[in-house]
Amino acid sequence: MRKPDTHIALNVTQPQSIPILYSFRRCPYAMRARMAIVSARSCVELREIELRDKPDELLAVSPKATVPVLVLTDGKVIDESLDIMHWALQRNDPDAWLPRHGPRTAELIAINDDEFKHNLDRYKYADRYPEMPPAIYRARCESFVAELETWLSQVSFLAGSTFGFADAAIAPFIRQFAAVDSLWFETAPYPKVHDWQQRFLQSTLFQQAMQNYARWMPGANPLFFLA
Repeated sequence: MRKPDTHIALNVTQPQSIPILYSFRRCPYAMRARMAIVSARSCVELREIELRDKPDELLAVSPKATVPVLVLTDGKVIDESLDIMHWALQRNDPDAWLPRHGPRTAELIAINDDEFKHNLDRYKYADRYPEMPPAIYRARCESFVAELETWLSQVSFLAGSTFGFADAAIAPFIRQFAAVDSLWFETAPYPKVHDWQQRFLQSTLFQQAMQNYARWMPGANPLFFLA
């Protein structure tokens, strides 16, 4: 996996004509958008929000009020994480994430974002979904994890020999799945997924995208998130 350039966030006194990214650090959708921005060596104004107290500025540009939301300099709003990833990488793709993103990786992302995420929410927040025990939801999640295990038995990363678009899009959700019951996950029979996840968590790309940032407040100096 490529070691990205030094990634920093800094406060400045003069706003720049750059896009604004509304984000929440722990959200897997926002996480993958930030990783694509890092990989693309792009620069955005980061506005870290609290999901429990969403600012009016976010609601004004995206009424559905989910993160991430990217507001471009021309006023266009992109409020789907995969679209933000494509936006960043279409501008600059030094690690060739897009050329290695084909029908198979697109299929894996679709399963992740639909069936797996549906069951992951019910496994993680089992008290909200008492219709079935958590083990049932976990077993449903496992069908996708097993599919990743098979795929990773053939390649080092989902996108091939190096980390790419599909890895960034899916790994944050597997991280969330593993954290629900880490002891169980550590002993589950998915050695290829375990190894892949550990390489992801230890990567400079992930660490840079996951730095802590102060909550954004209206009137605060812009915080630039750039590679």
